[in-house]
Amino acid sequence: MRAVIFDLDGTLIDSAPDIHAAVNRMLAEIDEEALSPETVRSFIGNGVPVLIERVMAAKGLHEARHSALHELFLRHYNADPATLTTLYPNARAVLEQFAAEGIALGICTNKPEAPTRSILAAFGLDAMFAVVIGGDTLPVHKPDPAPLLAAARALGRDSTVYVGDSGVDAQTAAATGLPFALFTEGYRRQPVQELHHDASFADFADLPAIVARLAPRPAETRAP
Repeated sequence: MRAVIFDLDGTLIDSAPDIHAAVNRMLAEIDEEALSPETVRSFIGNGVPVLIERVMAAKGLHEARHSALHELFLRHYNADPATLTTLYPNARAVLEQFAAEGIALGICTNKPEAPTRSILAAFGLDAMFAVVIGGDTLPVHKPDPAPLLAAARALGRDSTVYVGDSGVDAQTAAATGLPFALFTEGYRRQPVQELHHDASFADFADLPAIVARLAPRPAETRAP
C-alpha cells in the first residue's frame, strides 16, 4: 500500500519554455522588453504570484500592477501550457511502472490546478494520478505542508514518498516528515548538499529502486 507524490515543474516536466513564452507575451502587451529563458527559469518554483513578483522586480514595475499582470500571464499560459513543455527522460516509463505495480500516484505543485490538469491531459498522464493538488487548490501553497499532507491523505496509503526538484520541495517534505527524493536535473537553485533529502537521482530510471528503499512493501519490512 504505497504512494508516490510528485511535484510537476522541474520534476516530471520541463515547463520553463512555455512559462517563458507566456511571460514574454505578457510583457509584450505592456510594451516591455522580453526576458531571457535563463532569467525566467530562475523565477519558477514558488507559484505564479511569486513568478509575477520576480518579473516585476526585474522590470522595475510598480507593485500595484501585480493583479493585472497575474491575470494577463494566466490568460496567455492557460491558452497554451504544453506546446514547448517536455517530459523528462524515462519519467513516463517510471510512472507506468508504478501504476502497474499498484502504487498510487499524486501531484502536489505550486502551478495552478487548471493548467496542471491541462498539461497532464496533453501528455496522456491524467488518468494515472488519483489526486492533483495545485497552488490554488488550498488557501496555502508549498512550502506550507498542508498541500502535500492533503495529497497524502487523499491517497490513503501506508507509505508515501514525495519527489521534487527544488528547495521549496525540500522544505515541504521536511515539514511533513515524508521521505523525499530529490531530482537533481530540474530548477534547483541550491547545491544538493544544502537541501534536505533522503535520496537524490538524476535519471528517472533510478527512482523505482529509491522508492522501494524509502517505502518498502510490508513484506520487505519483516525480519527474516
